[in-house]
Amino acid sequence: MALAINIEDLLNKQKIESNRIEFKKGWNPASIYHSVCAFANDFDDLGGGYILVGVDSDDKTGMAIRPVEGVPVEKIDGILQEMVSYNNKMSPYYMPRTSVEEVDGKQVLVIWCPAGINRPYSVPENVTAKNGSKEYFYIRSGTSSIIAKGEVLDELRELASRVPFDERGNPDIKVEDISTLLLREYLVKVGSKLANELYERPLNEILEQMDLYVGPSENRMLRNVAAMMFCENPSKFFKRTQVEVVFFPEGRLVNPNNLYEAPVITGSVTQIIERTLEYLNRMVVMQSIIKPKNDNHSIKFYTYPYQALEESITNSLYHRDYREWEPVVITVEPKGITIQNVGGPDRSIPVADINRGELLISKRYRNRRLGEYLKELELTEGRSTGIPTIQNVLKANGSPRAVVVTDEERTFFRITIPCHEAAGNVIADIATREKIKDSSPEMVKNIPDVLKDVLKDVQKDVLKELSERQIVILELICTSPEATLIEMSRKLKVSDKTIQREFTAIRKLGINIERQNGRKEGKWVIKIWK
Repeated sequence: MALAINIEDLLNKQKIESNRIEFKKGWNPASIYHSVCAFANDFDDLGGGYILVGVDSDDKTGMAIRPVEGVPVEKIDGILQEMVSYNNKMSPYYMPRTSVEEVDGKQVLVIWCPAGINRPYSVPENVTAKNGSKEYFYIRSGTSSIIAKGEVLDELRELASRVPFDERGNPDIKVEDISTLLLREYLVKVGSKLANELYERPLNEILEQMDLYVGPSENRMLRNVAAMMFCENPSKFFKRTQVEVVFFPEGRLVNPNNLYEAPVITGSVTQIIERTLEYLNRMVVMQSIIKPKNDNHSIKFYTYPYQALEESITNSLYHRDYREWEPVVITVEPKGITIQNVGGPDRSIPVADINRGELLISKRYRNRRLGEYLKELELTEGRSTGIPTIQNVLKANGSPRAVVVTDEERTFFRITIPCHEAAGNVIADIATREKIKDSSPEMVKNIPDVLKDVLKDVQKDVLKELSERQIVILELICTSPEATLIEMSRKLKVSDKTIQREFTAIRKLGINIERQNGRKEGKWVIKIWK
């Protein structure tokens, strides 16, 4: 079977936390099944893990040693047959997914262990013992699998009644509700070989292989996360799965009657995130340059750092309580953007940590599988890192800190991203700009001298559509045509995927950007489509 993620991402520990990946030089079933059991128990709600057999690791760095050791081809069938009997020794029964992948010309056995729905699981200390062996419950501690004891064991046993909502089966979701286009787009983005098999095999087989079914053979049900990720209209199952954006040009308290409601943003969870970010990026993310008196250095800042909005919006859809019929609401005011979702932070997070608005570490996640998907798509950096990331990019931008609020009952989560204090009121004329599209000549952006000749054939109406960031990118291409995407992203303090999205938006305006003579030795060229 093919993996639902690229093998190289596992070997390089990209997209997946290192404590969810374990390298094994050879086939050692006693030790390996301790980890199978620990990943299945998923004590910290991280989403299970992966065991790569045939891969040795460096004792100091923990990274895979390349080229890999590999597993002899003639032994693989025997190992898979052994696993059938070892799976039956786990209590309750548990079956990890397996895949044989070619790496460095060798065969590597990947054992994928999703979090089990019947946890807690136990396994004999030595699954190979013929006369039986004492059983233990195992959990992950860092990058090791250990026996659960005392209070930890008590808490592990309590997990039996706590299956995250997105992992639960939903009898209302049918195979016909799943969009093969959305599914393939995801598989391509994460580099899965399943993308090539999608139109060659029955869809239910692909979904089964991705561990998106649950329940006995006579009553298989798709998990809620399947509709969240791969249904174009998840509101059919989770009412009001949408984002509503409201602008208050004078502020909600100053003049609550002066408001502008943007069109409701719908789609799959990933589509909602991407569409919301595209809209806010176009409407409120602007770069400004200030040249202080008696100083040769200019100060550049953004009204809102894009990454702060990206983390906040992604987390609002990730942690939302999909059982509640309430949308994610974004309120834009002169002094900041507030993002609120139903379903507050878990009670395991102390109130003091929430009030500080820093690292919020939770042992339980409402939608752990959804979070795993979003991390693989690089829409979020990972669990518990969202708030620190937001605070860090705001600090680097010269903006005030974000403010985090919830209520005593933890029914909602609200974060306010402040606008840069020197930006002024960027939404004072938001309704006018959105409805009239501003035909006034003063709305044409200030084009740097280095770009004036390059863009001389571009119509003024098109120039008005360019965002400040897009102009900076074009200016950078003119001044440093050899710069790579990574170098651009570092200079602008955004991700390389953000740069690629901006390239796409610029090309749609008739301004073509091409890379000539390759990625390393080449350079960027701007051409105007006439």
